[in-house]
Amino acid sequence: MRYVSTRGGTTPMAFSDAVMTGLAADGGLLMPESLPDISARLDDWRGRSFVETAGAVFRLYVDDIPDDALDALLAEAFATFDHPDVIPLVEVGDVRVLELFHGPTLAFKDVALQVLGRLFEHILARRGGDLNIVGATSGDTGSAAIAAVAGRAHMAIFVMFPDGRTSPLQELQMTAAADANVHCLAVEGSFDDCQRMLKAAFADQDFKARHRLGAVNSVNWARVLAQISYYVHVSVNADRPCTVAVPTGNFGNILAGIVAREMGAPIEQLILATNENDILARFFDTGVYARGAVHQTLSPSMDIQVASNLERYLFLRFGRDPERVRAFMSAFSEHGHAKIGGSRKGENRVDEAITPVRVDAQETLDAIAETHASHGYLLDPHPAVGVGRNLVGDHLGQRG
Repeated sequence: MRYVSTRGGTTPMAFSDAVMTGLAADGGLLMPESLPDISARLDDWRGRSFVETAGAVFRLYVDDIPDDALDALLAEAFATFDHPDVIPLVEVGDVRVLELFHGPTLAFKDVALQVLGRLFEHILARRGGDLNIVGATSGDTGSAAIAAVAGRAHMAIFVMFPDGRTSPLQELQMTAAADANVHCLAVEGSFDDCQRMLKAAFADQDFKARHRLGAVNSVNWARVLAQISYYVHVSVNADRPCTVAVPTGNFGNILAGIVAREMGAPIEQLILATNENDILARFFDTGVYARGAVHQTLSPSMDIQVASNLERYLFLRFGRDPERVRAFMSAFSEHGHAKIGGSRKGENRVDEAITPVRVDAQETLDAIAETHASHGYLLDPHPAVGVGRNLVGDHLGQRG
């Protein structure tokens, strides 16, 4: 398996090179040259543990790390979780909630970042050298990345976060880290400002090479790959094709679900649930991708108006045509908006398999209160965006 840029300007590279490269030299994101078809493997994978499923998925995409080393790395990463199932699926009324919060920092990003930190360590041990990891966070990526890298040899991590716009717990998780290789930078502005500086640093190839930069954000394909694993695991073990509601900010999580579905995982529908920062909901509803102001909400990790991983979706949507991806991203960069055509039905909706929903603050609070009152289950505001009453009634029901 080789990896290419969504914008077509890089030579195909191996998995380890893709991990260490992060953002492609031409400004694009790295994607596998093809997606493996897992349809014939579904019965064999049913009933496996999540760690076993993750190993099977990773082996489809990784051919330059020995299987035994990869299996050991994944087992060690997921041993940091405090639940024997790692990511238990629990019934809450008419829906089932995938609990991704059992990792070291209680953030769902632990699933991917505990793996990525160990991948960096494995590759550096094999190749030698040092790595300066640079990340931008709206809250959860920063603390999870620090937990994955803190104290590890030959790595330093620099995390930018929007000052005053992360949760108090997440800010403390970042700024209270005492390890010498951890550096936190509070930025005046939004997450999008942090992400823009991150991309500028990686776009300067001289600077990137001189300072040996590594990416910990979901621009790194390894992050997405770890997330694909849990979509495959959950859907394979469901009793019928499932509908999955995904609270969405930077589009990395739901992209993993889209890729899993493209690979043949039995996922019928993906519900893209945003908060008031609804650029993605508007895009999938109308085909128009238009930047707006970032609003502070009850779900700050989703307070994003420029979603990096949408570019990977566009690469798939455009039939892997890098010229169309470049044109779309160039229009958005220059004008603050870009447009694509509708679905095969000729409607404005971009993708028949993706249902966009915007959930506001009151609906989020209602979901938290009603879920706790009815089922004794306390939701964080982020998953509450994904299980609002309107979603359950209109889209999920018994299929969730």
